[in-house]
Amino acid sequence: MALARQKNLREKSAQAFRTISEVAELLAVPAHVLRFWETRFSQIQPVKRGGGRRYYRPEDIDLLRGIQELLHVQGMTIKGVQKVLKERGQKHVIELGHEADMRLFPEVPTLKSIFRGLEGLRASIAATI
Repeated sequence: MALARQKNLREKSAQAFRTISEVAELLAVPAHVLRFWETRFSQIQPVKRGGGRRYYRPEDIDLLRGIQELLHVQGMTIKGVQKVLKERGQKHVIELGHEADMRLFPEVPTLKSIFRGLEGLRASIAATI
């Protein structure tokens, strides 16, 4: 069930805003962790609507994924991640998030790309015969 829900989240428009619960599920962390990270990393600035509801933009999610990569995978401390953000910049942390995303959700080849590959293979075989 959780995998099906994550698939639905990934199928949502790339530019769609996501709620804190959607982002928490996507990153597999509790919502309170996201709220805590907001207090420690000023770069995380979701849009807040009436009643304090948070809506995360795609760039917020990319940054969160990078922060998660540094904290949970590379084992850095919060101060360490703050230092990386200060010295190497937000773009560097976002890149780390993209790399982590590619490991978690590798590109699934399209039927068209598979067909092109098979055509190339057929042409190679025909050339050798």
